[in-house]
Amino acid sequence: MAGQDVQYPSNGRTTRGYLATPAAGRGPGVIVIQEWWGLNDQIRGVADRFAQEGFAALAPDLFHGKMAPIGEPDEAGKLFMALNADEAAKDVRGAATFLKAHEASASPKVGVIGFCMGGQIALLTATVAPDEVGAVVDCYGIHPNVKPDFSKLKAPVLGIFGGKDGMANEAAREQLARDVKAAGQTYDSHVYPEADHAFMNEQRHDVYRAEDAEDAWGRAVDFLREHLK
Repeated sequence: MAGQDVQYPSNGRTTRGYLATPAAGRGPGVIVIQEWWGLNDQIRGVADRFAQEGFAALAPDLFHGKMAPIGEPDEAGKLFMALNADEAAKDVRGAATFLKAHEASASPKVGVIGFCMGGQIALLTATVAPDEVGAVVDCYGIHPNVKPDFSKLKAPVLGIFGGKDGMANEAAREQLARDVKAAGQTYDSHVYPEADHAFMNEQRHDVYRAEDAEDAWGRAVDFLREHLK
């Protein structure tokens, strides 16, 4: 089925997003969280791809209609700096509530996958909505100013990182592993040694690595399938 724009109540307001549903009609629910460019065609494409894999995928618009062109980091940075991470996590929680109740969603909890900025928001959401999030995939998203309360985490986490990513460096990755394990949750990760930040974004021609991206995609899909049964 073709994806469609949807609206739903979230955080005391109406929020919009992009919903892609599987050909079978129903499947495990997954929330797809944007990079700092916004809810653009690339993120919509990720949701479509999840639908092709049999998931019901919802990408919430955390910038509420605003976007920055890929390749314009100054503009994206302004949107990112204006974003309140706690409010964004509440928006994602609203998306999870909406998706869980949707007829296309067949899982008792939803998975959350985020890229770059969205990876950290995915982790944060899992700690503020632990009864709704059943699995987390963090794709190179670690930010020192976003501090989830991991004691509230109830979901397994998969981390996907590039070895040359200075934003999600080795020390930050190791701290994430300790935090998740201290919460009593399973933590899996994979580091692609030659990959830089955002290596899964096919529109980022400067950093995209097709082979690594395809391998990471397969790991993410398998992880979500396993934990959203």
